[in-house]
Amino acid sequence: MIKKKHYYTEIIKKEGSMSDSYSIDSLREELFNLQDLKYRDFNSKLIPTVDIETMIGVRSAELKKLAKKIYKTDFAREFLKDLPHKYYDEYILHVHIVNLMKNYEESIQYIEEILPYIDNWAVCDSLGPKILKKHPEEVYEKILEWIEDEKTYTIRFGIVTLMSNYLDEYYKNEHLDIVSNIKSNEYYINMAIAWYFSYALIKQYEDAIEIIRLVKMDKFVHNKSIQKAVESLRVSKERKDYLKTLKKK
Repeated sequence: MIKKKHYYTEIIKKEGSMSDSYSIDSLREELFNLQDLKYRDFNSKLIPTVDIETMIGVRSAELKKLAKKIYKTDFAREFLKDLPHKYYDEYILHVHIVNLMKNYEESIQYIEEILPYIDNWAVCDSLGPKILKKHPEEVYEKILEWIEDEKTYTIRFGIVTLMSNYLDEYYKNEHLDIVSNIKSNEYYINMAIAWYFSYALIKQYEDAIEIIRLVKMDKFVHNKSIQKAVESLRVSKERKDYLKTLKKK
C-alpha cells in the first residue's frame, strides 16, 4: 500500500501548529491515509462487538503517534468533546490523548465523559492515564462508583483499573472481595473479573487462593480465573497443578 503524505506534517511545516487548521474532517482524512485494510480485517475478528464498517484500520502505534502530535493543541480538546465519534479508530485515538494528560482532575473529567460511549473491550482496556497511579485514594473512590454502574464497559474499566494499579503497593485484601462479589451476565465483565483474579493469583497468591478455595464466583468466572493463571508463565508448576484441582466440574 502506498503511503500518502501525512496531513498534520504539512500543517506543522507551514504553521508550526495544528490548533488553527485542524478539523474533524481533516483528522479523518489523516486516519484514512494511515489505513491498513489487512489490519482492520484482522482486528475486527478480535473485537466482534464493533461493526467493521466503523473501523478504518489504523494501527495502535500510529494512533499513539498522532495523539502525541495533537495532544497540546486546541483542536485536541475540541476532538475530545466531539462525542459520539463516528469511527472506532477515533475512540482509540481519543483514549490515547486522555492517557497523556498530566492533570488528575482533567483526566478524570475526560474519563467520565468517554466511559458512557465505550462499547468494546479494546477501547476500554486502552484507557489508563498514568496520572491515576499518583492519586490512589481518589481513584479508588471512583473505582467503587464505576463498578456499581449499569454500563458494561464502565464496570470493566473499574475492574481493570483496580487490577492495573492496586495489586502491588496499594493492595488491600478487601479488593478481592469487592471484585468476587460482582455478579453479571455480561461476558466482558466476567472476563475482566477472571483477568483480575489471574493477576491476583500471581501477585497476591495467599489471599487470592482463599477466594478460589471458597468458590465465591460462578462456575464460568471461577474456571476462567484458574485457566488464565495456569496459562501464565509467572505461576509456578506446583501452583498450576494445585489450581487445576480446584476447577469446578
